[in-house]
Amino acid sequence: MKKVALAGTESLTNYIEALRENDIEVITTLNIDEAMACDGLLLPGGGDIDPAYYGEEMNGSEEPDRELDKAQRDILDAFVKAKKPILGICRGMQLINIYFGGSLHQDLATKEIHTVKDKNDSLHSVKSVEDGNLFENFYGKSFYINSAHHQGIKKLGAGLKGVLESEDGVCEAVIHEELPIIATQFHPERMSYKLRRDDAVVGEEIFKYFKSLLK
Repeated sequence: MKKVALAGTESLTNYIEALRENDIEVITTLNIDEAMACDGLLLPGGGDIDPAYYGEEMNGSEEPDRELDKAQRDILDAFVKAKKPILGICRGMQLINIYFGGSLHQDLATKEIHTVKDKNDSLHSVKSVEDGNLFENFYGKSFYINSAHHQGIKKLGAGLKGVLESEDGVCEAVIHEELPIIATQFHPERMSYKLRRDDAVVGEEIFKYFKSLLK
C-alpha cells in the first residue's frame, strides 16, 4: 500500500478520507524523517503564510503560524530535492508557489468571489489556459469548482505553469514543468466521494492522478 505524508495540524479529515478512498495509507506529520519515509506529500489548506517568505511586509495577510510555515516548507524542500510526488491544495499551492520564488496577492480585490459564505465554499467557474493540460483532460475547457480563500498567486514560481484561471484572473491550478508536483487553489477533497457536489466537478480525478504518481 502506498503511503502519503499529510503535513498539517487541523481540519484534516476530508483529506484523509479522500486518500484512503484510493487505498493510500496516511501519516499525519510535520516530522521530516517520518514524512520522507512516505511515497508522496500532501500539503493541505489552512491559514495565511508569513509574507516574509516572499519578501513582503504584512499587508492584508492574517497573522501567520510561523512554526507551521517553517515545518511545512522544510518538508516541501526535502520532497522537492528527492523528486517525490507532491499534491498542494489551497494554502499548499500557495506554499509551493512561494517555495519556487513566487509571491501572493495578500488580499485579493475580488476575494468575494472566492471566500466562504455562510460557512459554505464559494462556487465559481474556471477555464483552462493551456490546451491539453491535466485538468482540461479531466473536466474540459471550462467547469465549476469550489473555493475558500482570500489570497492568490501574484508572481508565478520558477518551473510552475498556471493551467486554470478563474473568471477574475486568479490562478486556480499549477503543474510543475519537470517535477511530479500538481496543486489546486480549490478544494477537491470537498468535491469527492461522500462529499460529491451536483454543482461542481468531481474532485476524485485529482486524487486518482496523484496516486498514479506514487512510486
